[in-house]
Amino acid sequence: MNPKPAGPGDDEDAGAAPEALPRSLLVLGAAVSLGVVMSTLDTTIVSVGLRSMGEELAAPLSTVQWVTTSYLLAFSMVIPLVGWGVSRFGARRMWLSSLTVFVVGSALCGLAWSAESLIAFRALQGLGGGMLLPLSQTILARAAGPKLMGRVMGMAAVPGMLSPVFGPLLGGLIVDHLDWSWLFYVNLPLGAVALGLAAKLLPRGEPTTRAPLDVLSVLLLSPGLAVLTLGFLDAGGPSGFSSTRAEAELAVGALMLGAFVLHALRRRNTAPLVDLRLFRHRAVAASAATSFLLGASLFGALFLFPLYQQLLRGQDAMAAGLLLAPQGLGAVLIAPRAGRLTDRYGAGKVVPVGMVLALLGTLPYAFVESDTSEVWLGGVLLVRGLGLGATFIPTLVAAYHGLDRAQFPNATSIVNISQRVGGSIGTALLSLVLQRSYQQQAGPGAVVTEVQAGTHAAEQLVPAFGSAFWWTLGFSALALLPALALPRRPAGTASHH
Repeated sequence: MNPKPAGPGDDEDAGAAPEALPRSLLVLGAAVSLGVVMSTLDTTIVSVGLRSMGEELAAPLSTVQWVTTSYLLAFSMVIPLVGWGVSRFGARRMWLSSLTVFVVGSALCGLAWSAESLIAFRALQGLGGGMLLPLSQTILARAAGPKLMGRVMGMAAVPGMLSPVFGPLLGGLIVDHLDWSWLFYVNLPLGAVALGLAAKLLPRGEPTTRAPLDVLSVLLLSPGLAVLTLGFLDAGGPSGFSSTRAEAELAVGALMLGAFVLHALRRRNTAPLVDLRLFRHRAVAASAATSFLLGASLFGALFLFPLYQQLLRGQDAMAAGLLLAPQGLGAVLIAPRAGRLTDRYGAGKVVPVGMVLALLGTLPYAFVESDTSEVWLGGVLLVRGLGLGATFIPTLVAAYHGLDRAQFPNATSIVNISQRVGGSIGTALLSLVLQRSYQQQAGPGAVVTEVQAGTHAAEQLVPAFGSAFWWTLGFSALALLPALALPRRPAGTASHH
């Protein structure tokens, strides 16, 4: 399954067509993709049903919103544990355990009898779901080896990229025709198939170590990430960063992460939860910085686009989500091709081109009006999707450049944490920009989410959305800088000195 080691003549063949993908790799990619689809689908499918949950469980929307928040917080908390877990128990056992926790959490969510029980079970579901994406990336990177990594991971990413496209549609159909609990029960048959495939196909007999768990790292990094994420979520509210609660959460989260960094960089016998010394590798540092800014641009814009459609165009949540479909389709169309190009030419030559496409696909939104053509907006979103699809997987693949396979799980954790934190910061900043810009037009007490489509207040929102989209553009432009430092050679080649 693994490609032959790089030989002396490989540099000359860097631009040659890479070898064909073995069938075993394709089957393995399909097996792990199913698990990833469930965890990513759950971030979009559930949001459509929040109102129904609130009505049936007799809870206000402010409480039911925690159904989404608890999942995201748990999702963020477990990512740092992936590296240690794979070293200690092996990727196969970690995958099967995480998938089982996710499926059990899904069943319990469907059985929830109150808003509080649903929030708790949703957090359990997030603890399992949060590990599935980084584990899948680690499994595929190890199985593919450096020469095939880009194409394997590019193809395996396609189902996950379709989740934001079909999530709102599937969620809307379930809420309209079934009970909201089926938003969670839908994971049970999928989970059973995914567990069966994983048990059969995931490689056995991996080397493991008896590495002790660095408990102090766990106590500092995982809760620190969760508190920081919560702080940015609260800072995205009407009060922004002046909210006392947001300020306290951000301060505590930053202090915990700072303490973890000091702890992790000290020399000692116990390995840290995430090996920060990997930042000495230029490829890892450039990949983490690019992922951070891409996360800010992608997740921040995913917050803005539906809000624009709902507040200025009067669309419901499902229609607003579906109008994002061109972006997802663009990413799906380009991801496998981007993976092949990365294997052939190196991420440093692919990602900047994707960034330029993403910038071109975002720029028209900075000049958006309340009556801008939907066809035009769909077309530019397709271009933006093509750009994003050519950046995320190549950026992740670049992080493995020059590393031993034993270091892959830690590199995966670093890139995923960077993207998550970037997404939290980007969403909060764009929410703040939108709110403050709107208040300059409508007065200090105005709240964006209370605007009704078709009113004078909605017209006052137009320049506010323009300002927020300029910030999105800025995140994408900034990401170009670290992207230029990504490896400009295929991972399967060796440098000659």
